[in-house]
Amino acid sequence: MTSRASAPTIWDRRRLGITVGSVVLILLGAIEALAVTTVMPLVAADLRGDALYAVAFAGTLATGVIGMVASGAWSDRNGPRAPLYTAVGLFIAGLVIAGLATDMYTLVLGRLVQGLGGGGQTVALYVVVARVYPPSLHGRIFAAFAAAWVIPSMIGPFLAGAVAQYLHWRWTFLGVAVLNVIAFLLVVARLRTVDLRTHPDGDGAHTAPTGGRIGLRILLSVVVAIAAVAVGFASDATPVIGWPVALVSIIAIAVSIRPLLPKGALRAAPGLPSVVLVRGLVAGAFFAAEAYVPRMLMERFGFSPTIAGLALTAAALAWSGASAVQGRYGERLGSRRMVLISATLMTAGLVGLIAVALTRSQPWAVVVLWGIAGGGIGLIYPRLNVLTLAYSTPVDEGFNSSALSISDSTGSAVTIALAGLMFVSLPVAGSGFPTVFAVSVVALLIALLPGLRIGDGPRSVAVPADLSAATSPDPHRG
Repeated sequence: MTSRASAPTIWDRRRLGITVGSVVLILLGAIEALAVTTVMPLVAADLRGDALYAVAFAGTLATGVIGMVASGAWSDRNGPRAPLYTAVGLFIAGLVIAGLATDMYTLVLGRLVQGLGGGGQTVALYVVVARVYPPSLHGRIFAAFAAAWVIPSMIGPFLAGAVAQYLHWRWTFLGVAVLNVIAFLLVVARLRTVDLRTHPDGDGAHTAPTGGRIGLRILLSVVVAIAAVAVGFASDATPVIGWPVALVSIIAIAVSIRPLLPKGALRAAPGLPSVVLVRGLVAGAFFAAEAYVPRMLMERFGFSPTIAGLALTAAALAWSGASAVQGRYGERLGSRRMVLISATLMTAGLVGLIAVALTRSQPWAVVVLWGIAGGGIGLIYPRLNVLTLAYSTPVDEGFNSSALSISDSTGSAVTIALAGLMFVSLPVAGSGFPTVFAVSVVALLIALLPGLRIGDGPRSVAVPADLSAATSPDPHRG
């Protein structure tokens, strides 16, 4: 009988290095995500790029799809080490380009490069988890990822606002780039002696890539990314041109993304397909609204960047806390109830934001309302993470993890871009913010159908009791 002392943990000598390295990468990703969302209204104003505000978010998520597909296929074939190193390098390069940008188009270029790296890093880390940690530890490592968001959640938006207000917004990009270089050197040293080519159960060594030919998958991911970016750039055109471009682009995305997702995902087939679809819809609903929460506080109510960031802090802390609650009670409640509770909380927060935007009153209520929405998404995100691994085999870990992140980023990119297009093209003055939040409500309501079909995982694989997870990243959605 195995004693408690000899039971494997994420902190034992064999896994300590990879745990520390992965958590540091998540930590820096959290700092970057919260910082950019806080300061982007200032960036757009300084670079006179208000029309490209949405694409500065959506473009990063869109190119992340390419990084995810390439990283998933590369990880399945040769292990996640090289994909992870390449992704971190691209992420740093994108931050530098954005930080040195003198116009909005250059900043968007930096964000596109950053997305390539961020997307690849997300999938590579998921495969690292699958290769290094046995299923019994998946919940614990995801809990460590969630914990890596706590400190950035508490101080990240406030600090980013202070840096932008008293130094310059450029340092929110360049400062994170410097920290990533240091973390990257640490990760290289820690991963050098770890075998990432095999599964902890002894299976999956040198498995072939899944999900179709690699070249075709990468080509399709490029089409998806270009189409998603096109939806974002549609806001820079007149409505007569912008809306047709957006419609054609969305059709192209729907056609091209199908081979990149599990069969049946777009028709909400039960099990893994619905898990992947829900991820995209819920992420889109949340992050499209989040991109405009600090902007509304600054533009409509005159808040400083430092104070406006408190709404993001409230949501991030509620997200982490809800993840812990879900880890304790989620298995007992089951997936259907967790979906309904999550949707109720998120809808309540979003409807409240619509009321604040329409009445132009009670701005401090935004902090509470967005915290409620953050708690809602924190309940469902971790379950989707672990259910994806539960539905996977060693042969298709990379493809399924990639598909989950692709859905996350594509759903977020399209919803943010559509919200941005509506924000700048609606003729009624003052209707922009309520419309953005209404778009998120619609996406959330659509997510209910597949959400009730995600199941509780294969009977032979139990979802860990201490389930928790970090965001996307970028990923967010790290």
